[in-house]
Amino acid sequence: MSSAEQIQRLENRISELEKENKLLLESVHHLTRKLFGRSSEKTSVLTLGQVSLFDEVEVEAQPSAKEPDLNQVESYRRKKAQGQRMELLKNLPHVKKLCTLMEDERFCEACQTPLVSVGEEFIRTEVEYIPAQLQVIDLYRETLECRCCRKKGLPYMEKSPMPDPVIQHSMASPSTVAWVMHQKFVNALPLYRQEKEWQSLGLDLSRATMANWIIATSRDWLTPILNLMHQKFLEEKFIHVDETPVQVMNETGRKNTTDSYMWVYSTGKYTEHPIRILEYQPGRSGNYPQKFLDRFTGYLHSDAYAGYKKVDNITRCLCWSHLRRKFVEALPKDIHSPEATLPGQGISYCNQLFEIEKNLENLTREERKSKRLSQAVPVLDAFWSWAESTQDKVLPKSKLGQALSYALNHKNEFKNYLLDGNCSISNNLAENSIRPFTIGRKNWLFSGSPKGAAASAAVYSMIESAKANGLSPYKYLYFIFNQLPGVEFGQYPELLEDFLPWSPEIQTACK
Repeated sequence: MSSAEQIQRLENRISELEKENKLLLESVHHLTRKLFGRSSEKTSVLTLGQVSLFDEVEVEAQPSAKEPDLNQVESYRRKKAQGQRMELLKNLPHVKKLCTLMEDERFCEACQTPLVSVGEEFIRTEVEYIPAQLQVIDLYRETLECRCCRKKGLPYMEKSPMPDPVIQHSMASPSTVAWVMHQKFVNALPLYRQEKEWQSLGLDLSRATMANWIIATSRDWLTPILNLMHQKFLEEKFIHVDETPVQVMNETGRKNTTDSYMWVYSTGKYTEHPIRILEYQPGRSGNYPQKFLDRFTGYLHSDAYAGYKKVDNITRCLCWSHLRRKFVEALPKDIHSPEATLPGQGISYCNQLFEIEKNLENLTREERKSKRLSQAVPVLDAFWSWAESTQDKVLPKSKLGQALSYALNHKNEFKNYLLDGNCSISNNLAENSIRPFTIGRKNWLFSGSPKGAAASAAVYSMIESAKANGLSPYKYLYFIFNQLPGVEFGQYPELLEDFLPWSPEIQTACK
């Protein structure tokens, strides 16, 4: 081998090592941001470091904003404080407490004449906390007898009806089960910590008992309602899907360290009856959404996971928030002007599309589609042109290269939201629906069994559907456990319609 060839070979090797080093540094910076950086993807906080502290003036300045005069400022401060307080307290009961003199003090110090009340003066408002307390309800059944029939030798006796228990042969009541669920699945309070709270209230209630309550009530009362909600869900035309890993113990034939998945299915943004359904499955195969969405035909919003291709007769709409996130991850470290970088340009195009969507929210379905075609299409054309011309300028395996490939490889799916005015530009709805589960997972780490995971999915489904329909999750769960036992929905399935979160009775009782 000649010296010229050796030099060329070494130069090629150096070039390869430089590229490899660049990719490794990018990976290190990306993981560092994941561990220690901001989780927000808002444009104003994308620049790393202390920009949000020191550059706030430059970021937030609006030259066209008018200066208020002193009178306006003082008036605004008083009105704002009063308005905020009234808004905070409007749903709480008010109790009047009159501070007065004792009887032996109600006299004039000058002439000793008894004092007479001539008015009251409002001083302040306080919020009082009343600690929770437990009480035991001993249920008795009354027995009644007809004395007239008894005298005739025809004894007639009748017993009063009894409410059906939420769990047979248990001390559980609708309120205790609903509260355990609310604490665990709304407030992300693990059962072992709830165990200590119950002890402080005077009841030695074990976490095993609470877990049994959750599993039994989910199976008997929540699952029948969820099955009906699933039927209603399949009649929708616009849905969102996402999934997240969860560790489940004691799965047959699997190690405890193997990832299972919680899948979330959500109706679209503009639906009349919002539904959120979480489903536990032992894997991430596309067979699971294929089975769950059997008979569904419409628009499916998701990320680009290939498993969703198994779902037949759908039109896929990919999430622009997901794509934007990839450009955010590609931002170089310590850049004070991210908009001047190539990833920043990609973020800018995404921001333009989201700004257009923000202005179209209150339009009709037809108007929204028309405005998208006139306003969003030019931005999309410019974005695809920029992505194609930029792809050859960056390393294919770099974060930016991966983001561009992700966009160009799924171009048609990213454009499909233009097909109907009720389609969404992002899958944020599903991601937001599964976020409470991911927050709770940080506290309780894993599910103890597949039954426990399935029960958790059922409870989360009811809670998120309640929230989406403007209900109090606790009140909704309490209503179900208090009213559904004793209802013969097995023989008359149509009775379950009254327990759906949008039914008039539920809307009245569970706000």
